Amino acid sequence: MTRSTDIEIRRATHDDYEDVAAFTSELWADRGGDYLHRVYHDWLEADDESGKRTFLAAVGDDVAGIVQIVMLSPDEAWFQGMRVNPDYQRQGISRRLNEACFDWAAARGATVGRLMTFSWNVAALGAARAGGFGPETEFRFARPEPDPDADGPHAVSADPDAAWRFWTASDARTHLRGLAMDPEESWAARELTRADLETLADETAVFAVEGEGGVSGMAYRSRAYDRETDDGETVRWAEYGVGAWADVPAAKSLLAAVARDAAAIGADETRVLIPETARAVSDASYAGADLSDEPDFVLGIDLTNL
Repeated sequence: MTRSTDIEIRRATHDDYEDVAAFTSELWADRGGDYLHRVYHDWLEADDESGKRTFLAAVGDDVAGIVQIVMLSPDEAWFQGMRVNPDYQRQGISRRLNEACFDWAAARGATVGRLMTFSWNVAALGAARAGGFGPETEFRFARPEPDPDADGPHAVSADPDAAWRFWTASDARTHLRGLAMDPEESWAARELTRADLETLADETAVFAVEGEGGVSGMAYRSRAYDRETDDGETVRWAEYGVGAWADVPAAKSLLAAVARDAAAIGADETRVLIPETARAVSDASYAGADLSDEPDFVLGIDLTNL
């Protein structure tokens, strides 16, 4: 471990790539490795008006850490990509990077900052709590197989008003504290709004399950994207920002609609964010969907009085 008291926090640049890749490319090798060095150049902000900023901690010629802050809405900031060089751990690097993000986001009107971490990453969880972040919610991904012939017991409409009406009173919204996947920033969550569903109904897809007693489930497609595997194959993913339902028949109907939609856009894989609760996870399994192996956690911090 290298010791230093001379830490400079500055904006990360494309010229920092080699130094960032030198320590991030070796992280989490037993979990498939880190992604940051593979997306670094596309990940950086294009300019000062892009709504995000990437901060780097430098010690002399060494890169000691990096993090990115993104404004997801007028008052919601998202922290991502926090990495600390193993040579500079336990020297306050993450604290200094967080402080830079807090100041930057608060100056742009953010009242809350959030981050997401894998449940297995206990070191990141501890660092986030030490940095002032508190637990907000947890979720898992259901992964129904794309299928043009998937079917469920209830009809499913594309009515954004019906989808919103169910979401507002759902147990899923309560557990998730109103959060769902952002349609533009990958692997980021913010508060879902009625306007979001109206826009998504035109641009991607919105689903409202027509149950026997009224609307009984909802979801939306947040984005679709292609990813190259380590074998050089291209896999098309369809991501659904949240899935909520009242009971197992509604879950079956909703996940079937997702499977049909994914097949229609040529997706090979799907991902539907659902609450990490015994009921939601077991409902999804009962409905026939595969599930991610582990949940993810979201933590948040009040930026109004820092």
